[in-house]
Amino acid sequence: VNIECMDDTDPSRNHRFELHLDIDTTGVKPLDILSTHCALSRSTIKQAITDGALWLEDRHGIRRIRRTARELVSGDKLHLYYDATVLAERPTTAELISDEGDYSVWNKPYGMRSQGSKWGDHCTITRWAELHLDPPRDAWLVHRLDRPTRGLMLVAHRRKTASALSELFASRHIEKHYRAIVHGRLDVSSPMSVEEDIDGKPAHSILLSSQYDADDDESTVLVKILSGRKHQVRRHLASLGHAVVGDRLHGEGDQTRDLQLTACHLAFTCPVSGDSKRFTLHEGR
Repeated sequence: VNIECMDDTDPSRNHRFELHLDIDTTGVKPLDILSTHCALSRSTIKQAITDGALWLEDRHGIRRIRRTARELVSGDKLHLYYDATVLAERPTTAELISDEGDYSVWNKPYGMRSQGSKWGDHCTITRWAELHLDPPRDAWLVHRLDRPTRGLMLVAHRRKTASALSELFASRHIEKHYRAIVHGRLDVSSPMSVEEDIDGKPAHSILLSSQYDADDDESTVLVKILSGRKHQVRRHLASLGHAVVGDRLHGEGDQTRDLQLTACHLAFTCPVSGDSKRFTLHEGR
């Protein structure tokens, strides 16, 4: 047994540790073996497993597991990554836009994560999809949105579909629009191209339209992106002197509101059916 960073002084508050166990007996179950080497209660361990904190390493590789009743075999390794702060987070509610069978389309809310970590995945869009689709299906991540960004996300339910959709994003065969509320008056009477490198790589955005609100001194801007660099919309708008409202990283001054950025439009040719697909979130959603 190899135990790292364990602190048993208070297993319920501000508790973070890694527990690594070599299994030398066939037939034991994860919950039973973990409870004998961990100060946490069985119910707490079980919830941590449900929330994605347990990994199994065997001859097939390493992967997250949730079944507490599965039988382990000699030679397996268990890795528990427990962080009370991470596991205390609860997911916000995602809205199902369309169930396409092999994939689904969701409106990801502010605060929901695109992907988890070794410490858990219970607050991710993929886990939400697995728990809320009928009939239930496994879920694979296709693309990402920053945690504070709202909007449309595709979630695949077959590995082959995940690969095909990811390739559409990589080859820029998916049209993506964002709606941003920015500080100040930004007039876009005709499409405006912004081509400013990001982290040394080419990045291209097109501002399609804008609407100014004089009362708040803010503009709502529709942006089409032709590349997918990190924080591209936020950084390009900030470079024009019109940072996105609520952008604490690239904006200036006191940011008290949530990030006002929404992935509002996706259009592509479905790799499963060959049909043209178009999904749009209108203002207010």
